[in-house]
Amino acid sequence: MAERSFVKEVEKLRLSAGEEFSGEGILAITKALLQCGVGYVGGYQGAPISHLMDVLADAQDILGELGVHFEASASEATATAMLAASVHYPIRGAATFKSTVGTNVASDALANLASGGVTGGALIIVGEDYGEGSSIMQERSHAFAMKSQVWLLDPRPNLPCIVKAVEDGFELSEASNTPVMLQVRIRCCHVHGSFTAKDNKRPAMTVADALENPRRDTARIVLPPASFIHEKEKVAKRWPAAVDFIRSRKINEFFGPDMARVGIVCQGGMYNSVMRALERIGLADIYGETEVPIYVLNAVYPLIDDEFLSFCEGKDAVLVVEEGQPNYIEQAFGNMLHKAGRDTRVVGKEYLPVAGEYTGQVMLDGLTAFLRETAPQMLPVQIRAPNKQDDGNEVSNLAAIVPGRPPGFCTGCPERPIFAATKLVEQELGQHHIASDIGCHLFSIMPPFELGATTMGYGLGPASASAFNSPDAKRRSMSFVGDGGFWHNGLTSSIGNAVFNKNDGVIVIVDNYYSAATGGQDILSSRASNKTKSTKHPITEAVKGMGVKWVRHLERTYDVGKMRDTLREALTTEESGPKVIVASSECMLNRQRREKPLVANAIKGGERVVKPKFGVDEDICTGDHACMRLSGCPSLSVKSLDDPLRDDPVAHIDQTCVGCGNCGEVADAAVLCPSFYRADVVHNPGKWDQFLEKMRRKLIGFMQRRRESRRLTFADA
Repeated sequence: MAERSFVKEVEKLRLSAGEEFSGEGILAITKALLQCGVGYVGGYQGAPISHLMDVLADAQDILGELGVHFEASASEATATAMLAASVHYPIRGAATFKSTVGTNVASDALANLASGGVTGGALIIVGEDYGEGSSIMQERSHAFAMKSQVWLLDPRPNLPCIVKAVEDGFELSEASNTPVMLQVRIRCCHVHGSFTAKDNKRPAMTVADALENPRRDTARIVLPPASFIHEKEKVAKRWPAAVDFIRSRKINEFFGPDMARVGIVCQGGMYNSVMRALERIGLADIYGETEVPIYVLNAVYPLIDDEFLSFCEGKDAVLVVEEGQPNYIEQAFGNMLHKAGRDTRVVGKEYLPVAGEYTGQVMLDGLTAFLRETAPQMLPVQIRAPNKQDDGNEVSNLAAIVPGRPPGFCTGCPERPIFAATKLVEQELGQHHIASDIGCHLFSIMPPFELGATTMGYGLGPASASAFNSPDAKRRSMSFVGDGGFWHNGLTSSIGNAVFNKNDGVIVIVDNYYSAATGGQDILSSRASNKTKSTKHPITEAVKGMGVKWVRHLERTYDVGKMRDTLREALTTEESGPKVIVASSECMLNRQRREKPLVANAIKGGERVVKPKFGVDEDICTGDHACMRLSGCPSLSVKSLDDPLRDDPVAHIDQTCVGCGNCGEVADAAVLCPSFYRADVVHNPGKWDQFLEKMRRKLIGFMQRRRESRRLTFADA
């Protein structure tokens, strides 16, 4: 069950020529693919581009009607390898995934694809997840484009430009026999707008047609001596063809006056931020009219020498707005100016941060500082002096005002009790080296658990603990991997590696029924039925098939006591070889998405529905908060009492509780306290429920009156 459903929105993909298409950037990309006659599409889910995969999955019927093959790939490498269909056949293909982690995984296939070249257009749509809000290491896709000589487009973030970039990407790929990367940031993926639609096209050659007429060309296969010829072909043939195409099609754009003493060069994806900053300074308006010349690079690789040199004519200084490090574009432009003997000064990181996301305030500060030094006469009088904001107000330091809020597990997450059990085992046996992995379970490194020492890549958690497989060790390593990472890379790279090398460590596979961290998409071991995919393949069977002998499966992770005992057994057993524990419970977020609408409809329809509600008895709770140190659930907080004899706040469960029962399980397993209770809330009670309620109230009232009558009282004198 994916995080978002686009079942209604994808109907817009049927719009014909002349009709107005409105929606998000990812829908525009999908519509553009269909208008370009794409023959096949593959990809791997992952934010921020993950929703493009969700759009494609929900649009499978429309794709099928056009003869377009869609595949949810096992990994980014699998998705990129699909593009091999465009090597010999004039079929347009596209692949999509998150960058740079996905591009890292895909780099081998990408390098081979770029070496041999393509006949049909091959487009790789990468979600550039860069900046403080990213969940990955901070790198740029630009390096991969340069390394493998793949052309890189970075369109202005509005729907007409996005659609045009898809069209240009396919044509550029075919004109230069080279794969093309289309870089879209999160704002580009989810920007809203409209454009005039065109008719969808059936691919001129489908993959089914290609199978009926197989082709091969030894010169396109990456094997010596052809691979040496490919390198020369890249430089002598493909590069000039790409430059000519970009120049002739005017893919890059120029805005503002022809002549000025200064100018700005920006990546296409930075255009909106640049224009907003200029508007705040007073040098542009909301319609895109600017007093500062701007050269917009919708194609950031390769760069066009004569376009840039022409832009620099008559300018004293040019600011390059290039997000991220290294500053590849700035270096390239500096080299162009040096070779041409020009004296125009090219700057960038002197005024903008060397690394980090170029937010609105960062862009405003950088452009203002650049203009103050190079063209102060262009600035309004009130902001010519340094250290002044355009509105004269100081910007607050939010880090000093807003308390830190580290990421954590969702309310009711079934992974939380796994790490509570791990902490309990460590209290008994001492600390262990714990290798973490990519996925929701990585939140275990944060308070209150603070478990895990490293994370080396999706599915590589157990592999990153392999160096600790020492015969002299008296303590075993532990490692965690999620079900998504397990099927992505972990089965061979982690489990197979552990079996082959007779690793004696403990491996915990967190099975929450979906690839939860990427949006809840189905995977091989999903329990749900999927009409287009094969699911319900148990992880335990795959692990045993790899040769693991010691395997334990816990079907309910909320049983903290059993989880603790299983971990203890794995860490202390005399049996050698890898010990694998598969801990299964459905992702609570996905479960709530599925069940909440059903429960709400049932209650609205008058059906009897029983919902568990957990709470804390304030009279019993001692206020030591040990339960929170082993839970961390957002619904478990503290509450101050009005009792003057109770100074410490007690534990409290708020209304966001989903009734998973983990807090009570932890309290029981850790022998904390009996203050947790469960109450069942009955909606639309029947006559029997109402009768029982009356009897309970009478019994409770009788016991309260009886207790009250036995209290010692003092009469007034």
